[in-house]
Amino acid sequence: MAAVHYAYPWSRLIVQFKFHSRPDWARCLATLLRSAPWVEPALELAQQVIPMPLSVERLRARGYNQALELARCLAPDKIEGKLLLRIRETPAQSALARDARMLNVRGAFAVEPLRHAELAGARVVLVDDVMTSGASMFSAAATLRQAGAAHITALVLARADLGGHVPA
Repeated sequence: MAAVHYAYPWSRLIVQFKFHSRPDWARCLATLLRSAPWVEPALELAQQVIPMPLSVERLRARGYNQALELARCLAPDKIEGKLLLRIRETPAQSALARDARMLNVRGAFAVEPLRHAELAGARVVLVDDVMTSGASMFSAAATLRQAGAAHITALVLARADLGGHVPA
């Protein structure tokens, strides 16, 4: 589920939020995401809300994980910020052609080894800021499914066209 199309003015706001030290915008952007159809019921039914993880290098460079900031505002009592891990640094998806994106994120995610049991039969919501090809979301969801999650709902602030450019 997505709140908006990744186009002006949303694309500019998301770039500012993501790359220009604006984590304080998360509350307003989460409110926008909550306004999309079916988001509220998905959050209510979820046992866990899991943000897309960043690699250590990207987190260090950015200073925060924008997906974690959104998830904290969406469901602070269900947030599981350290359950899904990014175990491999990958080139930015925005720099790659569609076919290369799935290969790029293959094996990039893992579930915290001591927490697999928490996912057995669970309903989870996976949160990210922008989805273009869906490669990262699908790879992360496959990792959660392999660990036992029974139902996974993807929530993104914005959905970009496959041919559209997502600035990094």
